[in-house]
Amino acid sequence: MHNYVKPKVFFSRCLGFESCRYNGNIIIEQAVENMKPFVDAATVCPEVEIGLGVPRPPIRLINAAGRLRLVQPETGVDVTETMQQFAAGFIESADEVDGFILKYASPSCGPREVKAYSSTKRGASFIKASGIFGGAIRNCFGYRAVEDEGRLRNFDIRHHFLAKLFALARFRSVKASGKMKDLVQFHTEQKFLLMAYNQKELRELGRTVANPEKHRFIDLATTYEQHLHLALARPPRRASAINVLMHALGYFSDRLTSREKAFFLEALQQYRNRHVPLSVPTSLMRSWIIRFEDPYLLSQTYFEPYPQALVEVLDSGKGRLL
Repeated sequence: MHNYVKPKVFFSRCLGFESCRYNGNIIIEQAVENMKPFVDAATVCPEVEIGLGVPRPPIRLINAAGRLRLVQPETGVDVTETMQQFAAGFIESADEVDGFILKYASPSCGPREVKAYSSTKRGASFIKASGIFGGAIRNCFGYRAVEDEGRLRNFDIRHHFLAKLFALARFRSVKASGKMKDLVQFHTEQKFLLMAYNQKELRELGRTVANPEKHRFIDLATTYEQHLHLALARPPRRASAINVLMHALGYFSDRLTSREKAFFLEALQQYRNRHVPLSVPTSLMRSWIIRFEDPYLLSQTYFEPYPQALVEVLDSGKGRLL
């Protein structure tokens, strides 16, 4: 239904690109493999970039009196400042990136849920934190699509990540065009998506596009981008998705049979009860949009926010892979 702008995504290099783990291994994750044909991929391995080599003694995140340190227990070498300097230089050159997929639980790359130990000793207690590089990415690019490959196994998290990633890529293209008509079209095509995510920000974005004060395009696009980031910051609530689909149903409910409507409402109830994924009622709606050829609904990215090839057929209704 849509032409997709290829998102620019940075991956941890060990995620199916190169054997650069501390033990010389490579990690194959199906969600990442599925994504590769649909994105412009670049890779980074911070540990290799700062000269730790492959293979290498593993590093550990240490919580030293509330300060996170990156240490090689085997050698006693502390690489915290070196990693921080690398992260700062990397961030300066990564402005046009739409998203990141970083290594889960990595003391360098992990964006969250990384064990920060109380010492280098075995069995030491730990808290959860962000890796040194991954934390820097989240601090600077948290408004972009940032995830680790472990969390992408969850359907709801992956759906939010992909919807956000492709929306940001489309907006990047609009911003580069410098054309007001492209911004208006973008906003029109995202209305149902934004309705599902954040209705308050949808209204603010609508006022921005209306541009009653006749701002220059670059100023308008900057303001729009700020509110777009706020709108996409959190995944949509289940009730919001149901509201959007019911809103769409109103466009042609009088052309459906009573049995078709009952079947659709039952699918919505099953989704509400977490028995089926969102793709079930959404696919029903898409079939009617195509059948009745409603031009407005056909333009809405909500019904296909990213390529269908990225939808896992094994997704369960509870947000986990079966």
